[in-house]
Amino acid sequence: MEVNNGRRNVEMKSEHIPDWTKLNLDCLFDIFSRLSIQQRCVAPMLVCKTWMNVCKDPFLNSVFDLEGWFLSSTETSNRWTSKFSEKVDSILMSVAEWSEGGLKEIRVRHCTDQSLLYVADRCPNLEVLWVKHCPKVTDESMGKIALKCPKIMELDISSSYEISRECMEVFGKNCKNLQIVKKNYVYPTEVSRFESYENYMENLSIFTLGNIDAYVISRYMQHVKHLELRFSTMTDKGFASICKHCVNLEYLDLSGSRNLTMDGVINGISSLKNLKEIKKPNCTAFFYIDLF
Repeated sequence: MEVNNGRRNVEMKSEHIPDWTKLNLDCLFDIFSRLSIQQRCVAPMLVCKTWMNVCKDPFLNSVFDLEGWFLSSTETSNRWTSKFSEKVDSILMSVAEWSEGGLKEIRVRHCTDQSLLYVADRCPNLEVLWVKHCPKVTDESMGKIALKCPKIMELDISSSYEISRECMEVFGKNCKNLQIVKKNYVYPTEVSRFESYENYMENLSIFTLGNIDAYVISRYMQHVKHLELRFSTMTDKGFASICKHCVNLEYLDLSGSRNLTMDGVINGISSLKNLKEIKKPNCTAFFYIDLF
């Protein structure tokens, strides 16, 4: 009798344990939309086929954002390995496929041309593209994205030195809605740290081309409203060209651009009637490390 009671108690308890795999789709979408792409890949997708299908739904794959993870992670050395880049590429390509052309935002580091070429062929509605600290991203993929994704409004190619000025020109010519451009360089004292990773900073001539950046931006990106050029080597002449042609600028970050003079900055911004905020070259409080 005691045994039977025990079994009945077990059965009664089991009846009160919810079967989470049978949640309706609205609930699943609501729950999974609160998770990052990393969280969805390592947990819900492995529970059952229904959950996997929901995770692959285009609705949940319009944004691919790894920036929060990169900023919060303390392990950085392994990010410079081919194995790590392959992992990032694999996830990005999966999301691009699942989005069925609806991928609109990409914020990533340490990817390669492989995944971006895949994106270029499948995501014509892309609006935001961050490829920071990507030594294996070149004009091959970025040029193709510039041509095939004309809706891009925000571009961040900070510390990705294989992306040329010619490629920036293609973005400026083809992406007419481009309003946010970020091309930040490495904090000078950190150059040696970068050099220790696969000769990432081997071509130091990149530090002498600040005025060329300024020329490309002033000629081909004249509708830009938000511009970041931290630690640029451009001079007052290059900055004057930007201010003359990019009259819609509302935000400027010139932190660490040591070739600019205070007079040059003041004279330049005097013509920017819409300017709301500027980080001047001597704004040392803004020198933070955001490298890997």
